[in-house]
Amino acid sequence: MESTSTMLRKAMFAIVLSGLLQGAAWSDTLIVEGINPTAQNGQPQRGSTKADVLAQFGEPAARHGAVGDPPISSWEYAPFVVYFERDYVLHAVAKRQ
Repeated sequence: MESTSTMLRKAMFAIVLSGLLQGAAWSDTLIVEGINPTAQNGQPQRGSTKADVLAQFGEPAARHGAVGDPPISSWEYAPFVVYFERDYVLHAVAKRQ
């Protein structure tokens, strides 16, 4: 027969494990006002070159020079900003509307 302390330890383990599994299956959705989640489709894709972005979207409204190492620069378009590492797109981020 198991001792009371062993049964108590097993019960506590089951409770903790159950809580961890429930937490792993739970997620939240972050909604940011003014950001269109489907706008990503009309933006440059990661890995595109500056020449690709110019060909697809034209001249940006503003260009910001490279900062840091590796050099990160950005181009501003009306609906989004494109961030580059050297000549390649890192991210395109929608502006608030």
